[in-house]
Amino acid sequence: MFKNILLATDGSEASGQAERLAVDLAAGSGARLTALYVIDPYPYLGVGEASAIGFQAYMGQAYDHAAQVHSKVADLCARAGRNVDLQLRRGEDVSAAEGIVRTAVEEDADLIVVGSHGRSGFERVMLGSVAQKVVAQSPLPVLVARQGASA
Repeated sequence: MFKNILLATDGSEASGQAERLAVDLAAGSGARLTALYVIDPYPYLGVGEASAIGFQAYMGQAYDHAAQVHSKVADLCARAGRNVDLQLRRGEDVSAAEGIVRTAVEEDADLIVVGSHGRSGFERVMLGSVAQKVVAQSPLPVLVARQGASA
């Protein structure tokens, strides 16, 4: 059914649900699986708090976290007998959602799997929803795994 699945992950509990679902789908359909971690843009540029030291600390932590997330996904895939292509994208000029959609198009994916925290109301307005933005921007199908749902 699917030939190429893009898993967007950030290491959160909601992403863990999406990771398990994407690995199961890839295993069941024999699809190629790409796990993407997008590093959010440095949050202080233009706010007056930008410094080389702060930027380097932020990026160092982001790369460390991405490596931990990729390791977790690789282990999950290994247990399922699946290979995974691990990718990292720096969101310097685009949001996480735009980075996910661009990568899916560039990789010729036929499905994006992304997790959702299931926030609503004021919390969703204030924090935004990467999953919601991916669904709105994507030219291809998006499967949203809700946090706390069973896989």
